[in-house]
Amino acid sequence: MNENLAALLPETILLGAAVVGLLAGSLLPRRRQWAVAVLAAAACLAGLAATAWTMATGREQTVFAHTFAVDAATGLGRLAVLGGLLLLVAMAARTVRSHARESEFYVLLLMSGAGTLVLAGANDLLLLFAGFLLAGVPAYALAAFAKDGRGTEAALKYYLLGALLGTLMLAGTAVLYGAGGSTLYSDLRTTLPHASPALVAVGSLAVLAGVLFKAGAVPAHFWVPDATDGALAPVAAHVTTLTKVGGLIGAYRLAHQLLWGTALDWPGLFALLAALSMSLGNLAAFFQTSVQRLLAYSTIGQVGYLLVAFPVAARTGLAQQSLLFYLLAYTVTNLGAFAAVTALPHARTLEDYRGLARHRPALAAVLVVCLLGLVGTPPTGVFLGKLEVFQAAVEGGYTWLAALAVANTVASLFYYLRWLAPLFRPAPHEQPSAAHRTAGRGPVATACAAATASLLLGLAGGTLLPLTTGPLLR
Repeated sequence: MNENLAALLPETILLGAAVVGLLAGSLLPRRRQWAVAVLAAAACLAGLAATAWTMATGREQTVFAHTFAVDAATGLGRLAVLGGLLLLVAMAARTVRSHARESEFYVLLLMSGAGTLVLAGANDLLLLFAGFLLAGVPAYALAAFAKDGRGTEAALKYYLLGALLGTLMLAGTAVLYGAGGSTLYSDLRTTLPHASPALVAVGSLAVLAGVLFKAGAVPAHFWVPDATDGALAPVAAHVTTLTKVGGLIGAYRLAHQLLWGTALDWPGLFALLAALSMSLGNLAAFFQTSVQRLLAYSTIGQVGYLLVAFPVAARTGLAQQSLLFYLLAYTVTNLGAFAAVTALPHARTLEDYRGLARHRPALAAVLVVCLLGLVGTPPTGVFLGKLEVFQAAVEGGYTWLAALAVANTVASLFYYLRWLAPLFRPAPHEQPSAAHRTAGRGPVATACAAATASLLLGLAGGTLLPLTTGPLLR
């Protein structure tokens, strides 16, 4: 049995930094709690270096009785999550500076990030559930970090739905274990085709419900608007971006390694989920006035586009390539939009952004790049990701789904323009209003860095796409 701990170096670094940060936070005075933020950033950089080394040397392997796979999907997931965590640490630095629980914020963020990485690489149902818990429980606490009424409501709704679907996921794991005699994907792929179709359907749907909760896809999306609108902006960025990376890669691995081997029509189900997610997310975003709530429904729509790759996973090699690249591009683009929101803590509605182009041109430019990027406007990375996903759908025989995704993309332009239009209208007063006061240079610099990364991914996508190829290991 391969027990190579070096294969789990990024996950180990995050968890080790979380433990050290918790101990350091209990010893350091409040004015020096920023040291834990530096530790968190250093852990992300070390994890990125370890990931780059693993991908450069091609050391793909499965470890610990094949329960965790280190392959192209895991590598891209690590790049997205660790890079996203680094942006989140920089984004949140001013928001939680000198807070009574500043060190705990970064500890919870690191632990949730480690759980997200486990979701991306899990090759076993029990490990998938462990990743679900490790990614989710710290996120529930982060949602209520502000300890105000809105934050408490956000955390309560997030937790209750997570507890319900987590219990359902564990029950599904038990059903699949009873039907197939194992929790390992490679074993279940052999035994489930000969098991009772009813048991396989019930167990698989229950497990899938938990993973879709992490992704925020229909019908497990109800928590997304309230949790995003009530939490602090950096926390909202985390739960609408990084947890989706782990959830969607985990769902893709589950579908590809396990579900496609059964006789049930899983491609049809994923096509339906993709259609519902993109349509509901975009339609619900049309008339939102809260910027965080608009981004919440936007992210549900984005999950729908990402799910387009699932029905054709067994039909074309473009499915995995498009999904992984799209996830990487979506991560930096969505975090850029949330970084701009974080930089303007008093601007909560679309109207509050009126006149921003004159008073805060850098933030206005970030919003133009990131919001049009989320639409899929060239030369951003999301444009290339969407193009790859739509091409995969057509190549895999789901032209109708690609057409629906294109129609939803055009429709989404409406509500993004509702946000962008006020940026260029004259402000009510010549001087910057209170809504345009920034939270410091940190969030502004983070927003600019994320927007630049989105553009670079679009321009250099051809050189990065080969990193997304490679078989999923069993």
